[in-house]
Amino acid sequence: MPAHDLILVLDFGSQYTQLIARRIRELGVYSEIKSAYTPFAEIAAAQPRGLVLSGGPRSVYEEQAPSADKRLFELGVPVLGLCYGQQLIAHLLGGQVQAAPEREYGLAELEVVQQNEILKEVSARTRVWMSHGDSVIAMPAGFVALAQTANAPFAAFGDPARKIYGLQFHPEVTHTEQGGRILHNFIFQICGCRATWAPQNLIEATVQSVQQRVGQEEVICALSGGVDSAVAAALVHRALGKQLHCVFVDHGLLRKEEGAQVRATFAEFFGAAFHYVDASEVFLQRLRGVTDPEQKRKIIGEQFIRVFEAEARRLAGIRFLVQGTLYPDVVESQSPRGGPSVTIKTHHNVGGLPADLKLELIEPLRDLFKDEVRRLGRALGLSESIIGRHPFPGPGLAVRVLGEITPERLAILREADHIFIHELHASQWYDKTWQAFAVLLPVQSVGVMGDFRTYEMTIALRAVASVDGMTAEWMALPHELLAKVSSRITNEVRGVNRVVYDISNKPPSTIEWE
Repeated sequence: MPAHDLILVLDFGSQYTQLIARRIRELGVYSEIKSAYTPFAEIAAAQPRGLVLSGGPRSVYEEQAPSADKRLFELGVPVLGLCYGQQLIAHLLGGQVQAAPEREYGLAELEVVQQNEILKEVSARTRVWMSHGDSVIAMPAGFVALAQTANAPFAAFGDPARKIYGLQFHPEVTHTEQGGRILHNFIFQICGCRATWAPQNLIEATVQSVQQRVGQEEVICALSGGVDSAVAAALVHRALGKQLHCVFVDHGLLRKEEGAQVRATFAEFFGAAFHYVDASEVFLQRLRGVTDPEQKRKIIGEQFIRVFEAEARRLAGIRFLVQGTLYPDVVESQSPRGGPSVTIKTHHNVGGLPADLKLELIEPLRDLFKDEVRRLGRALGLSESIIGRHPFPGPGLAVRVLGEITPERLAILREADHIFIHELHASQWYDKTWQAFAVLLPVQSVGVMGDFRTYEMTIALRAVASVDGMTAEWMALPHELLAKVSSRITNEVRGVNRVVYDISNKPPSTIEWE
C-alpha cells in the first residue's frame, strides 16, 4: 500500500487544474496531476483512492477534444468530474451535452434538489463559481440530479451506486462558498481517504529528490530577492549546503533602491555563496524599441539564461540552475503536463527559455501557488520581511512600462511606484493587500499645473486581493489613501499629470497589465 492515500487529478486544460490538487493537499491528502492523455495502465498502477476530472476550454463533442478511457469508470474508485469533466462523464456514459442557451461566467446561485453524500452539510442555496458555455441536457442511465442553477438544470448529478459524480461549477476556487465542504465530502466521505499528508513531507521529498539528482555537483540559483526565488534557494540550500551558489542579476528593471536592499539582505544570509551581477546595460539595450509584451518577456527570459550560463562557466563545471518558478507562471504560459491548457501569457522563466538552454533546470516550487510557497518559507525559517513581500514579476518594470522601455520612462515609474508602496506601508494597507504596484501607460493627456497647460503621462495604480494568484479581486482602498497617493505622484513625479485606479478582477483581466 502507498505511504499516503492518493487522489489523481486528470488535466483537461483548465486554468484551475493545479488549484484542485492544492485544495486536496490542504485537506491533508496527497494529490498529483496527470495529463488527460496518460495511459490507463499508468493510472491504474498508481492505485489512487479517487479520480478528479478537471475542467477545460474545449467542448466534449468537438473533434479531437480531449477525452478519457471509459475503463476509468470501472476501476472501482470514486470519480468526480468538474465542468468539462462533468460533461465528459455524461458524454462517455450515454448522456447528452450541447451548447448552453446562455453561458455562465462568474457567480451563480446553486439550489440543492436532492441530498447526497457529495452535498452533505451544504446549504440548500449557496453561491458557486461558473465558467462554461456548454451544459448537460440529458444524464446517463443511473444518474440522478442533485442541484441546479438558473441556467444549468444538472449543475450537480451523480450515480451513488458507482460513486461517480459531476459538478458543472468549480468547487476548487475560493468564490464557491462551500467548495471546501464539497471536496471534503468527496475525499473523506466518498473516497475514504486518510489525512496523512503535511507540508513537511514536501520539504523532505524535495530535499531527497534534489540530493539524488545533483549528487556532489555544484548548482547556481537565480535569486531575484522575491519570495519565490528566496524560498527555492532556502529549500535547495537545505539539500546541498555549500554546493549552492546564489546569483542576483540586476537587469536594470528593478524598483527604486531594490538592488541595494537585495544585496544587503542576501549577501549576509549566503555569505561567499552570494554573487551580484550588474547586467542592466545589456538588458536595456536588447529591449530598446520593443513594445510587444510577449517579445519583452522572451527577450528577458533568454537574457537571464545567458547571464546564468556565463556565471556557470565562470564558476566552472556547473550544469544545474535553480529557478523559483511557480504554478501560475507555468499554467499561464503552457500546459504543465502535456495537457490542452491555453496560453494566457508567456512568463519569462517558462516560455522565455531559449531552445538551446545549456543548464538543467531545478524548479522545486513548480507545482505550488504563492500562499503555499509562503507557508513553505516559514517552515524553512525565512524571515517575515522576505515572506511577506508582494509578488514582483521576473521581467520587473519591463511589463509595467507599457510600450517602449527607456531610462526616462523607467525613472518616472520607479518614483510613482515608490510613493504608492510607501503610502500603503504608512497606512498599514500593505499587508492587507496581495499585490500592489504602479503602471506607466503609453497615454498622454491634457492637464493644468500652475495655470500652465500640460500634456503629460498617465500612471495607473493596481491593488488586488487574492489567495493563490489564479483569481483576484480589486482592492477597495480608502478614497483618502488613493487621493493622497494621486496628489503626491502628480506633485512629485515630473512628467505625470494624471493618475487612474484599476478596478478589474481576474478573470477577465490578469493581475499584471502585460
